[in-house]
Amino acid sequence: MTAPTITDPQLALVRSAAEAALAVLPTSRELLVGAPVSARADMLTTGQAVTAKFSGAATGEVVVVVGQDLADALKESPLGELDLTAAVRPALEAAARAFGPVVLDPGQLMESGVALSAIAAKNDAVAVPLLDGGDIRAVIAMTLTPWPSDGAPGGVARRGEGGVAPMRGGLDMLHDVEMEVSAELGRTRMSVRELLSLIPGAIVELDRAAGSPADLLVNGRLIARGEVVVIDENFGIRITEIVAPGSERE
Repeated sequence: MTAPTITDPQLALVRSAAEAALAVLPTSRELLVGAPVSARADMLTTGQAVTAKFSGAATGEVVVVVGQDLADALKESPLGELDLTAAVRPALEAAARAFGPVVLDPGQLMESGVALSAIAAKNDAVAVPLLDGGDIRAVIAMTLTPWPSDGAPGGVARRGEGGVAPMRGGLDMLHDVEMEVSAELGRTRMSVRELLSLIPGAIVELDRAAGSPADLLVNGRLIARGEVVVIDENFGIRITEIVAPGSERE
């Protein structure tokens, strides 16, 4: 496999994008991030791919390709058939966010070879293999138009450089971007056996004391806490605390 023609700082950014995607990719294997290479159709010939375009601070395309074993595992889950597009969407979003705040399209399910052929035909398409030993089990492929000149996210100058105003943090970056918002009462961990044994009337104990505030999450990221209220027979959240960026979940 040949090395792509983009620069070392850009390759480092691509690798960071692949690492972010791997962190949320649903796989029971411990995969390692390989070296970025030029995308090729034959990198992973059996499997499924989800491809999506993104725009915002950067414009490009990202493809997550998984081996047939993972695709089959999702299809034959004991909890029912799980949608591959939904399962890998967090990985698509994580890879795209490495290039700055973005809006991601819904994504399209394709055969692995078709998806890799399509992105390989584009200029400077880069692919990062995810390895199990020496075998490629998944691939993160991406391209930008154009690639950032110095490896900075989204092709913009780094904070404080080139007269560009620093990117605002917190919730400001969410303005005009539609995102999934969810409320969480608590969490627990269960084995598949325990999940399959659940019946109507079963009680699942959560890791949250009665009366504790619920978490408000945007795309899985904690942004606020609040009290659960009822509004016209619907549940709601009365915000009591805005969580600072980078705060750990208690």
